[in-house]
Amino acid sequence: MIIVMERGASKEDLKNVIKRIRELGYKEHVIHGVERTVVGCVGHEDKRPLQALETMPGVESVVPILKPYKLSSREMKKEKTVIKIEDIQIGGNEIIIMAGPCSVENESQIIHIAKEVKKAGAKVLRGGAFKPRTSPYAFQGLEKKGLKLLEKAKKETGLKIITEVITPVDVPLVCEYADILQIGARNVQNYSLLKAVGKVKKPVLLKRGMSTTIQEFLMSAEYILSQGNYNVMLCERGIRTFETMTRFTLDLNAIPMINYLSHLPTIVDPSHGTGYWRIIEPMSMAAIAAGADGLIIEVHNEPDHAISDGPQSLKPEKFAHLVESVRKIAEAVGRKL
Repeated sequence: MIIVMERGASKEDLKNVIKRIRELGYKEHVIHGVERTVVGCVGHEDKRPLQALETMPGVESVVPILKPYKLSSREMKKEKTVIKIEDIQIGGNEIIIMAGPCSVENESQIIHIAKEVKKAGAKVLRGGAFKPRTSPYAFQGLEKKGLKLLEKAKKETGLKIITEVITPVDVPLVCEYADILQIGARNVQNYSLLKAVGKVKKPVLLKRGMSTTIQEFLMSAEYILSQGNYNVMLCERGIRTFETMTRFTLDLNAIPMINYLSHLPTIVDPSHGTGYWRIIEPMSMAAIAAGADGLIIEVHNEPDHAISDGPQSLKPEKFAHLVESVRKIAEAVGRKL
């Protein structure tokens, strides 16, 4: 249920409504909109007791949420969520680009790439310190050393940091260094991890699984929001289909559909979505045309020597060209980069 407060309802009215929600055994989620405040109520399946709140001072109406994903739906919040990280706003009019190597390999590599992507227009540096790999024998990341190298790159460039967290026990450590926590495709339904990042206030970029439906994707986001962390971005990174010419099939249908169903910002990862550097630029342009709020792109100064994902990594000069191409699309759809 959504409790819609009257325009001009007092803080005392809201406090009393929250008190009653808790007395009835539900958990409240307060969303302060531009014009009104709404309170989402989650808990028991039977929401009939909440209808009585319609008689309380300051309450305009009590409305059922029909979608199974309650907190992430447009029924809960009509306007788009904008995630603020100091001077960066994700989900607003500006397109935000995150870029960097798949894996942090050494200090000179990450700092060099950080400087290059910043010069081209990126606002966030991506880099994996913890790497969930298909093979147990593949490079698993530098872990804490990698986090410290990302911190050095941040100090040198001023870029914000996004890096992946793969286990609940690592969440506090990664939070010390990262501005954005990334949940990878393999962990989209790792519910203990989703709950763990839901209990911290760091923004979360949640990647869609390779076989995850849009509804399942939104339900995964619901796990994070239900724990009190509303700073969630949804990242389309390709799904597995019958096509073998690309690593995955970048499902750009998902962007306008998610934008219609949910208020959460949408990000596109054309690097994993295609797996082929030659088509990352046109797919990035298509993603912005489809309504994405940002991109996350793999960049490496020596892709042929990269420890992981070299074939889908752009060289810095190609990344700079991509940014200028995306800028034109952004302007054409009334946005800026």
